[in-house]
Amino acid sequence: PRDFEAGSHDSQLHEIMTPRAQIATVPIGTALEQAVDAMHKHRVEKIPVVDNDGRLVGVYTMKDYKYYHQYPQASLDSKGRLLVGAAIGVQDGDIERALAMVAAEVDVLVLDIAHGELDYTQEILHRLKITERVSTPIIAGNVATIDGAKYVRDSGADGVKVGVGPGYVCETRDVAGVGVPQITAIMNAAEAYKNDRDSIPIISDGGIRKPGDMSKAIGAGADTIMVGSLFAGTDESPGEPVEQDGILKKMVRGMASATAFEKRLALGSTTISLDDYVPEGRTTFTPYKGKASKVVKKLRGGLLSGMSYSNARTIAEMHERAQFIIVKNPGGPEQRRPLQT
Repeated sequence: PRDFEAGSHDSQLHEIMTPRAQIATVPIGTALEQAVDAMHKHRVEKIPVVDNDGRLVGVYTMKDYKYYHQYPQASLDSKGRLLVGAAIGVQDGDIERALAMVAAEVDVLVLDIAHGELDYTQEILHRLKITERVSTPIIAGNVATIDGAKYVRDSGADGVKVGVGPGYVCETRDVAGVGVPQITAIMNAAEAYKNDRDSIPIISDGGIRKPGDMSKAIGAGADTIMVGSLFAGTDESPGEPVEQDGILKKMVRGMASATAFEKRLALGSTTISLDDYVPEGRTTFTPYKGKASKVVKKLRGGLLSGMSYSNARTIAEMHERAQFIIVKNPGGPEQRRPLQT
């Protein structure tokens, strides 16, 4: 870019480009630390990676190095990029959308519909995996029953998303009268896969209000969790913080809310009229939380603590060793109150 800034619109490339002999490079196979040493030596912030024929195959940057050390546990792909997932539905154009994202090297696709135990689920999975031969992992859901979990697995999904109605901004249970308590839903999926536990991972979607909820979800049989509202108040979420009653907050809206539907309507991604739409989600505000990394740190700490109390060193051991007991309403809150002196 600096070379181009030094030229004008009528400049010839050879007049403004830095000669090849003056450019510092590293060969294929150079480790990150070695590339950083080379950048320090040549006092540059970026260094190209070239093959034996001198062709460009990649670039190391000092910014990447700093991120790597700041976030050593970040989930990266084979090219050192953050893992990226993308959602698809069952509407016209979703197959083309999925194929376009696969071409863009998305790491995982999520077939995201409210009721995953539908013929559409099987049809979309068959089209992508069999007809289009997509090798990118595809997660499907949502389900909450034993039969639903089996259906998603048998339809060819690489992961199942569990949860009907537990979300912070979800109103499906009130509007449609449908739902399953989240711990029960997770246990249902685990029961469905108990004889083939390594078949596909279980993802608990919704109901995570505090770090302890993550421990419970993992203990019940989930391999991982999805979080929405906890991240809605972070810097990385859309929108700017607003002040309400002296407290900074950010908007959070359910994808089945009226405001989210109005956005889809404006984009032309739905043919349903606003008058005919029945929202199953709400829009509200959540306290501003700063960086998402702080939330992740708390979630991770809570899970590690929960695992230690269960004498579990791994997720698999947590599945085996976590125990659940029923706490009746009068006893639960009373046990958490401080003693009166």
